[in-house]
Amino acid sequence: MHTLPRALTLDLDDTLWPIWPTIERAESVLHAWLQVHAPATAQRFDRAGLRSLRDVVAAENPHWLHDLSAIRAESLRRALLLAGENPALSQAAFEVFFEARQQVVLYDDALAALERLARRYPLMALTNGNADLERIGLAPFFRGSVTARGLGVAKPDSRIFHHACAALGCEPAQVLHIGDDFELDVNGALKAGLQAVWLRRESHGPADMQDRVRVFSDLSALADALQA
Repeated sequence: MHTLPRALTLDLDDTLWPIWPTIERAESVLHAWLQVHAPATAQRFDRAGLRSLRDVVAAENPHWLHDLSAIRAESLRRALLLAGENPALSQAAFEVFFEARQQVVLYDDALAALERLARRYPLMALTNGNADLERIGLAPFFRGSVTARGLGVAKPDSRIFHHACAALGCEPAQVLHIGDDFELDVNGALKAGLQAVWLRRESHGPADMQDRVRVFSDLSALADALQA
C-alpha cells in the first residue's frame, strides 16, 4: 500500500466466512424445528420449498431488500399460513434460524488476520447481511457494525459507506474497505470516495479489474500489505 489508511471497514459474509454453507446449515436446523413444532408446514415445504418462498417474498417486497431478516420472517409466516398452521409461530421459527445462522465457520486465515488488523487499525463491520457479531463472538475486534437493515440502505449505496466513515471519525479517503463482492464492495466503496481492496478468494468477478484495484486472495496477505 502506497498510502496506509487510518481505519478499515470490513464486509462479513464471504469475507470472514463462507455464507452459503452457513445458510444451508441454518435452513436444516429450521426445518428440523418445523418438523416438531409445525409438522404440516414441514411436510408441505422442504428446505428448497422454503427457500423458493423466501425468494418470492423478496421479489414481492423490493423495499425489504436491505432487510434480510424481514424477508425471512415474512416467508416463514406465509409458509405457516399456507400450511394451515399458526402464523404466530413465525417469530420463534425465525429465531431458530437466526441463531443457527450465527454459527459461522471462519476461513482458515480469518481469525489471525482479524487479530492483526484490529491491533493496528480501528475496524468497522459493514454488511448487507444479518450476521450478529456479538453472537458470533467477534464483536471485540470491531468499533461497531453498520448494517443495511439498521441504516435502511444497502451497499453499494454511498450513504452506508459514508455512515461507517463518520462512525470511525474519518474522511472517506482515509478509510479502506475490504470485501469480496466487486460491485457491492469495491465499486461501491470507490464511488463513495473510500480506498478499496478486493478479497478475491475464488475466481469470480471481472479479472481485468485487477489492474484498477489491489486484489488479495486471503486476509493474511492483506494484513502483511497493511503492515499489521
